[in-house]
This record gives sequence, structure tokens and C-alpha cells, in this order.
Amino acid sequence: MLEISGLTKRYGDFTLDCTMHIEPGRITGLVGQNGAGKSTVFKSILGLIRTDGGSIRIFGKEQGELTISDRQKIGVVLADSGFSGYLTVSDIIPVLGNLYPDFDRQYFENQAKRFELPFRKKIKDFSTGMKAKLKVLAAASANAKLLLLDEPTVGLDVIARDELLEMLREFMEKDEERSILISSHISGDLESLCDDLYMIHAGHIVLHEDTDVLLSDYGLLKVDEKQYAGLDRQYLLRVRREPYGYSCLTNQKRYYMENYPGIAIENGSIDETVTMMVRGKEV
Repeated sequence: MLEISGLTKRYGDFTLDCTMHIEPGRITGLVGQNGAGKSTVFKSILGLIRTDGGSIRIFGKEQGELTISDRQKIGVVLADSGFSGYLTVSDIIPVLGNLYPDFDRQYFENQAKRFELPFRKKIKDFSTGMKAKLKVLAAASANAKLLLLDEPTVGLDVIARDELLEMLREFMEKDEERSILISSHISGDLESLCDDLYMIHAGHIVLHEDTDVLLSDYGLLKVDEKQYAGLDRQYLLRVRREPYGYSCLTNQKRYYMENYPGIAIENGSIDETVTMMVRGKEV
């Protein structure tokens, strides 16, 4: 569906170096701190910025070979874009119909009512959550095969985030060949949504893992000096010095549970894994 190989982009001291593969039928998350390079990845995919190297293939074609019909199969939500605030929902319906031949007007209108988006109110008077839901709904209503969503949940409260994520789950259920690439610095949003996750830091992919594997097999070992000295370190990914001793990230939690019953082992969350991959040291 989407293949990014050796993509590079340089901005002063910042360098993006990214390789990713988004498979059909999967929701892939891109997690990282603000400024890590997430938006640069999305703008590169869309050809909004000139890259310095690498290749991007969408639907099996090089980015520059995409036809208008191909591009109409891509739904996009960027963090710094949106509809004119002086338009209403009713105003943008014919616009979307002209832009996308497969625009599903009935679906759009039904979902707009479901999410209580007023048809006659100017978008500039919408809440942050309403604006976010409108942008995602517009992208999902075009019968797209690929959704590219850059920080779609930023600034939303818990209820609005949950409604938006539910919309995305329903989008995927309608066609098993669809794919979504979604970024967020709120990793908890992606934990229950994504099939796999890429973690990006300072422009570099530092980890790629299936979400269920990350949640089931990854863990944090909390050990003192003596325990750390006697620890088998072959399955440790990162180590961080703590006041009590060491915090160690592993992707083989079961191994340490079975062989070191005396040490404290915590289940690894996405947030903790990101923190350890960024701030911990390689073993």
C-alpha cells in the first residue's frame, strides 16, 4: 500500500532518515515527541516538500507516477490544515463531491448528524473536537483506500478522541484492503487502535513492532546494582540509570520472569517504551 525506503530530508541540524511499510488491511501508528519528524514524513509522502533522497511508493507506483485517480484514493488530515472557517458543513458537501468521484454523501451526512456537527453553523465557531471530527470524516467519506492522518487527536478531550477513533475503526471494517497511517504524540490513543507502531526520534525510526507483541512481550526490569550485575543482558534493548539502580527495557519479558523470579518486572506501555528507546542507553 505504502512503501517508504531510505527517505531523507535535511533542515539545518535536523535530518529525517525513514523507512516504513504500511500493509493493506492494517492501521499503522507513527509515535514520537513533537519535533521528532512525524509531520515531515507526511509532507514527504504527499509531495508537499522536496526530499533529499530515498523513494516513496503508493499503490505500487512511484510517488511521481500517481494519477489524479490514484490521488483521489488517498484521504488526508494534516495537523496544520483544515477548511475555511467561513464555510459551513453544508457548503463543503458539494466541494467534496466535486473533488472525489466516490464521495459518499449519505455516509457523510449520517456521520455528521451522529457526531452532532451542525450543518448551518460556520466552521470557525466549531469547537476543537468538532473541527477534528469534520476533517477526519471528510477524508473517510471519499471511499479512500489509504488514510494519512497527522496528529488528528491533538487538543481533543477524552470523549472526542474516543469518538474519532471509533470512526476510524468503522472505516477499516467496511473494506479489509484499506490502510491507515496515523501519527500522534499521545501514544495511548494508538495503543487500542493500531496493528503496528513505528517510533520516531530526532528523525530516525528507533523501533517497529506489532502492537500486541509490544504490549505482551515488552517489559521493564527494575533492578538494584547487585541484581543488574548478575543479569543476563542478551535480551535487553535499553538500560537507564535510576536512583535505586537500573531500569531495563526487554522484548523478552517472559524469559526474565521465568529465570529471575526475584526481580520486579512491569508490563511495558507504549509511553514507557518510547521513553526508554529515546533516553535509555544501548546495552
